[in-house]
Amino acid sequence: MDDIVPLVSELMHTRHHISPKRLGDPGPSQEQKKIILEAAGTAPDHGLVTPWHFYEVSDSGRALLGRVFSHNLKQRDPDATPEQLDEAHSKALRGPYLLMVVAKYGTGDNKIPRNEKLISAGCAIQNIILTAHAMGYGAGLSSGHALYSAEMKELFKLEGDDEPLVFITIGTVTKHKDGRVRPTYTEYSSVF
Repeated sequence: MDDIVPLVSELMHTRHHISPKRLGDPGPSQEQKKIILEAAGTAPDHGLVTPWHFYEVSDSGRALLGRVFSHNLKQRDPDATPEQLDEAHSKALRGPYLLMVVAKYGTGDNKIPRNEKLISAGCAIQNIILTAHAMGYGAGLSSGHALYSAEMKELFKLEGDDEPLVFITIGTVTKHKDGRVRPTYTEYSSVF
C-alpha cells in the first residue's frame, strides 16, 4: 500500500476541471466507459441503496438535450438571439462522452438522510473523474438553469424525488488552461 499512496496523491493533485469545449476525440472506449462507471460503484453508500444514477447521453439524446437547452434559454430570455440559442443548443454536443448525474433520493430506507445520499453521489462523481484522469482523459462538470428545469426531468423520465445534479463531460484535452492554485490543507482544516 505504501507504493500506492504517492500515486493516488499525484492523481488527485494533478486532476483539474477541463471545460467541455476543450474536450474532443478520442473519448473513452466501451471498455474504458465500463471501468469509469464501475468506479462510481465504489463510492460510500449508507444502506447500499445506490442513491444516484448516471445517464450516458447518446447522439440522439444530445439532439434532444440541445433542444431543452435552447428552449430553456428562450423561456428565461425571450430576447435571446438566434446565435445565443444556437450556442445553448451546441453545449449538448461538446465532448465525446457525456453523462448526466441524478440523485435518487427516493431509493432505499427513508431513514437515510438526503444529505448522505447526496454525499454518496458526490463521491461517485469524484471516482469517475479521477478514473478518467488516470486514463489520460480530461473531465469537466457543468450545470446551468436548464439542468434543474421540469423539461429536463421530463426528458430523462425522472421520478418525483429524482434530482439532476450535474453533467460530466469526458474526452481528450484539446487545449490546456492554466491550473488554479489549490488551497493548503491549513486553510480548510483545524483542530477542535
